[in-house]
Amino acid sequence: MSDEVIMDVEDGVAHITLNRPRKMNAVTPGMAVRIEACCREADRDDAVRAVLISGSGERAFCAGSDLGSLAEYPNAWSFRNRLEYAHALRNVRKPVVAALRGWVLGGGGELALAADLRVGGRGSRYGFPEVTHGWVGGGGASQMLPRLIGYGPALKLLLLGEPIDAAEAHRLGLIDELVDDDAVLETARATARKLAALNPIAAQAVKAAVRQSLSTPLESGLRYENEMNTLCFSTGQHLEGISAFQRGGKEDT
Repeated sequence: MSDEVIMDVEDGVAHITLNRPRKMNAVTPGMAVRIEACCREADRDDAVRAVLISGSGERAFCAGSDLGSLAEYPNAWSFRNRLEYAHALRNVRKPVVAALRGWVLGGGGELALAADLRVGGRGSRYGFPEVTHGWVGGGGASQMLPRLIGYGPALKLLLLGEPIDAAEAHRLGLIDELVDDDAVLETARATARKLAALNPIAAQAVKAAVRQSLSTPLESGLRYENEMNTLCFSTGQHLEGISAFQRGGKEDT
């Protein structure tokens, strides 16, 4: 089972790969456990400063949960207490980049929404078809999608369950960067490396402050932002940035 989710670390980037291409990288309960384990490991490892997630093959980033495996839950209560893999990725404190190629469906879309930056191929397609099967997604689509692309567009995607192409996903803001299919992984990896090169405290503070804005009033959010700023200054590492800026200014003159 471990070979269906692979993680390697290079240049400060933990690369998590969904490796079940014959099944469009659909996630089984066992894979969900492995995804959570990788996310926890990447979050704890100080050598890791950013996370990249992708899917094997050209057909799909991820087609969501393996529908056949859903029958393995003996009752609704056990399903309620399942390990939710999109939440595991969303809980990573470090910046996360998703490389999206091919189909991005259901729980795969929720994994993409759990990332902080999304790079999509021109041939990729996005959909949340759970309603057509008789249920609602449980990995955050109904909560994260309206915050990302707006109430109306989110309802259209979630209620109709019809897929959209990459150009429309980019127009809506569902993906941040649109590139040729064969450039998706390298573009996403380059972005992850840029994030890994940042001051890790500052990068995580930015992510924490922005995430806080999703669930707090403005005044509380502003106070939280100031606390994150103070935390960055308390480490003393900001002095390196000031010195670099001053050196650059002297060189310009």
